[in-house]
Amino acid sequence: MAPSPPDSGAIVLETDGLTRRFGAFTAVDRVSLAVRTREVFGLLGSNGAGKTTTIKMLTTLLPPTAGRATVAGFDVVREAWRVRRAIGYVPQMISADGSLTGYENLLIFAKLYDIPAAVRAERIADALAVMDLTDAGSRMVREYSGGMIRRLEIAQAMLHHPRVLFLDEPTMGLDPIARNTVWNHLRQLRDEFGTTIFLTTHAMEEADELCDRLAILHRGAVAVSGSPQELKAGLDQPDATLDDVFVRYAGTALDSGGDYRDASRVRRTARRVG
Repeated sequence: MAPSPPDSGAIVLETDGLTRRFGAFTAVDRVSLAVRTREVFGLLGSNGAGKTTTIKMLTTLLPPTAGRATVAGFDVVREAWRVRRAIGYVPQMISADGSLTGYENLLIFAKLYDIPAAVRAERIADALAVMDLTDAGSRMVREYSGGMIRRLEIAQAMLHHPRVLFLDEPTMGLDPIARNTVWNHLRQLRDEFGTTIFLTTHAMEEADELCDRLAILHRGAVAVSGSPQELKAGLDQPDATLDDVFVRYAGTALDSGGDYRDASRVRRTARRVG
């Protein structure tokens, strides 16, 4: 049974001057955001703009150099273990084990999340059903399509009913049918469980379709934020698209695209998922 959705409108994620430096290089520069319960919030930007570094700080995988952040009311530094209990995270790289069945992957995550043994089977069955993977639960994950793998990874991250689900490029490498399926399931998670979704994406169609609000990073700093409709209207040009907004605020082609490691990681992940 789905838990009662939390009240919408309350702030569930907040950053104030969040900063991360690597030596002399500032990857994330004084980012301040506020995300509400039940929102789908998108973080956009060119490769190397600081999106993944921001998510790593919010999920406690990387400590901030300066500033602060809270997720589900817990400080990401002082209360890191409480943050981890309150979130789910689907990284860019595949996190499901292809040598196990879908059920076995979920069972491992159920144990990692300390879900009581008495309710594990029911919780796993519910997660498979929500992601339309019931019939595939006994199959080896190496036999799954890219879209099925993504849905299994989302099921893994949702087993413990997190308040915030972080997704780093959730549909990268998927075909349009698989992408739309993932979108529909994300909407279902928000509507039925009251889950707040925080995602990064390079797909402007995805951001326009899914996100209630978004922020665009340029060289680690927030260049602009608002709803897709507000940002398009702010260009004051007829038929403006989110692509036009991105081009305006994310920088020129000369300083986008990331470095060799960025390009290699993105292509490797797309190849494995596709």
